[in-house]
Amino acid sequence: MLNYSKKYQTIDEYISDFSNDVSTILSTIRTKITEVAPTASECISYNMPAFKLKKVLVYFAAFKNHIGFYALPSGNLAFQEELKNYKTGKGSIQFPLSQPIPYDLIQKIVEFRIKEVSEKS
Repeated sequence: MLNYSKKYQTIDEYISDFSNDVSTILSTIRTKITEVAPTASECISYNMPAFKLKKVLVYFAAFKNHIGFYALPSGNLAFQEELKNYKTGKGSIQFPLSQPIPYDLIQKIVEFRIKEVSEKS
């Protein structure tokens, strides 16, 4: 379970603080992001795993009942239709742990963010 007072230094350290089931999901998300963004660098930002390509592409985090995925407002706007069955905020998405994680959608959102960051540079 996540230790909120702990300051994480690496994604490995973050993932290791969770149960095997949640660690597997987090590791798979990490792998899926790496597959579409192989040159992005891993970091911890806001004490969550994140991937940067000049600027942050996405963040993700585990909570008691869901995986939080943060693609910034633009990522959510671009995928409104695909996200309609999930709880979303301005730049956040909640993928319930009680449902299959949409890894393909995560990859599409990351691809969108790569294009967006590249075009703004």
